[in-house]
Amino acid sequence: MSLPSPHRRNPYDDFGGVVGRTFAESEAAWPERRRARAGAPNIVVVLVDDMGYSDIGPFGAEIPTPVLDRLAERGVRLTNYHTMPLCSPARAALLTGLNPHRVGYAFVANADPGFPGYGMEIADDIPTLAQTLHDAGYATYAVGKWHLTRDSASHPADDRRTWPLQKGFDRYYGVLEGLTSLFHPHQLVRDNSPLDIDAFPEGYYYTDDITDQAISMVTSLRAHDADKPFFLYLAHNAVHGPLQARPEDIARHRGRYDEGWDRLRETRFARQLADGLFPPGTALPPRNHERGHEVGPWDALTPGQQRLYARYMEVYAAMVDSIDQNLGRLLDTLDALGDLDNTIVVFTSDNGGTGEGGPEGTRSYFSRFVQHPGLPDDWNPDVDRDPELIGGPRTLVHYPRGWGMASNTPFRLYKGQTYAGGVRVPFVLSWPAGGLPDGLRHQYQYVTDVAPTLLELAGVERPRFRHGVPAQEPDGVSFAPVLADPAAASAHAEQYCEMTGNRSYYRDGWKLVTLHRRGADYDDDEWALFDIRRDPTETTDVAADHPDVVKELAAAWEAAAWRNGVFPLPDAGGALALRPPDEERLRRPVTLLPGTPELERYRSSRLISFRSFAVTVRLHRHGPADAGVLVSHGDQGGGYSLYVEDGRLRFAYNEYGVLHETDAGPLPAGEHTVELAATALPGIRWSFTVTVDGTATATGPAVHQLIGMAPFQGISVGVDRKSPVSWPLFERHGTFRYSGGLTSITYTPGPPAPYDPETVARALREAAAAFE
Repeated sequence: MSLPSPHRRNPYDDFGGVVGRTFAESEAAWPERRRARAGAPNIVVVLVDDMGYSDIGPFGAEIPTPVLDRLAERGVRLTNYHTMPLCSPARAALLTGLNPHRVGYAFVANADPGFPGYGMEIADDIPTLAQTLHDAGYATYAVGKWHLTRDSASHPADDRRTWPLQKGFDRYYGVLEGLTSLFHPHQLVRDNSPLDIDAFPEGYYYTDDITDQAISMVTSLRAHDADKPFFLYLAHNAVHGPLQARPEDIARHRGRYDEGWDRLRETRFARQLADGLFPPGTALPPRNHERGHEVGPWDALTPGQQRLYARYMEVYAAMVDSIDQNLGRLLDTLDALGDLDNTIVVFTSDNGGTGEGGPEGTRSYFSRFVQHPGLPDDWNPDVDRDPELIGGPRTLVHYPRGWGMASNTPFRLYKGQTYAGGVRVPFVLSWPAGGLPDGLRHQYQYVTDVAPTLLELAGVERPRFRHGVPAQEPDGVSFAPVLADPAAASAHAEQYCEMTGNRSYYRDGWKLVTLHRRGADYDDDEWALFDIRRDPTETTDVAADHPDVVKELAAAWEAAAWRNGVFPLPDAGGALALRPPDEERLRRPVTLLPGTPELERYRSSRLISFRSFAVTVRLHRHGPADAGVLVSHGDQGGGYSLYVEDGRLRFAYNEYGVLHETDAGPLPAGEHTVELAATALPGIRWSFTVTVDGTATATGPAVHQLIGMAPFQGISVGVDRKSPVSWPLFERHGTFRYSGGLTSITYTPGPPAPYDPETVARALREAAAAFE
């Protein structure tokens, strides 16, 4: 007789029935199926990207948002809700209830400098809201922006452990990264697989698409199960740049912003005061004046500037309008299904409005978005484009930071900063069947409170263990008592915050805050102190009057930072540019065969970024009719492509919106090896040479390199997918798939240029180590 083994379970253990040798001698039993409690509410969390405090009707906007107006009328508005000032950290905190540094999201998921606070992975001992609800019997769906997976792990060869389905969602549809084109999303993912898409249908718009997908998920659930509650996480990429909207939506807002941002702030603030969002006597701060964040008076602009800048805001308003329209479609669906009354709907933003468009805005988002200390003097952050193209698929634009200031009315500064403009956002919660008194709530609440609150409202207990491992305790506290009783006190009495060296600490109405200059020392002179109870818009620094409070809160910030994994703070060493050593494998030569799906954006960028590189194309032209794109990398925001048209080989280079076309001569029938060689030059430039069978046939102009987030679309073989590199070529031929014989495309990266940020950061580290 063999001994019992822990590796071989007895199939009859724990069976509740009786097993004999035959069915006649046996009694059946079935395991109890996991079901949510009867009457459990559905939960819909609508998270908008980069939307300021005043950008919807219930918080003072002139933008028509009738759906949100109705939600607020039969729901609750949190006027004193705070979040993190950047995308990924806010999302990690919302979905886990933990402070973001503890989860590993000190920054956006586009960095990996090698420290715990920057790990960019939700560990297995941190249950997400989706996992907890799923385990309690909920269906769980996510659509839209994820941005909780490192950019280096967003490709289909990754193990996907940080993708949505591995974090508790049954279904997912959207974009894993932080931003995308709303007309030509660069990499859509369905569930666990990127979609291989050549072109989108006419009239496609991403905000509509993700709403369609959400509606499909819910209606499919109800067709199969009339009772099962669901959690829907609808995370819009709008209104993050680049700003893009449907023409008919833009048209509705023409002329609305001709009076400018100063007048807009005044009118929005007047509505906020009239609606009771702030107490009488609250001051509207002067225009942002801090160095690097200044906003000038609207009346000082030329008429041409005013027309251009107003158009940017018209597009932004159209995006908010579209979000409201699509929310209406979703809620109408829930109403038709009989689910609306017992659905908790939360609407909020991940952080405040942004100043990243710079003082004048941009029609070239990726050139404005670049952060590199060595940019040459002739770098153009705003490529001149036809104003009528603004908001459409051909321009990747962002509004001037004056509009970001207006978005954040009545607060100071922007996304990325720990002043109120970066961290105070609108929050609306509606649950008709919940019996919550409607109206305003002025208590302080924080983004980590959302998950505990929703779990309490749903009657679901957060697990103390998950898969046998102790679950990490949450930092947030439920504000369900505040929802039920407007007079209840907030249980969230204090909170630290940190983002790229900007810091704050809140305790019982006091707020200690810094505006940190990148690379500067960290010292106590940076601290400002505000009494938020009397001065919610942070207009009067009282640090000199209360040095004891400054000292006490500064010490509390320091202790919280060590407890939550905030250190090390970023400095002038450029460590955020560092990547782990194993990423060097992404810079090995790679051969792509015809039919290979588009290479993911980050993977593609490692082959060319801040270095020389060569692209070798092996092809066969059977005859004069063979034509098409041989290789493309990029889109309307910047990229390059090689193609054959009318028997001639051509090279297109899109320099952040400026198109350069080079004729590389006739390409006769037969076997050929074509090489595109890029040589890295001083001033972050490339020069390009095209050779055919070893003979140089063309040299392109010296152009600025594509760096930062460009090229945004990845490498495609034999076609120019989705957003084209060359719009004129797209107008003539569409995606222009190559009709001849294409053997292979080989990328061979060269050594990094001296201005490669990783090279610079490592050199600074080595110099510091040698000095020490």
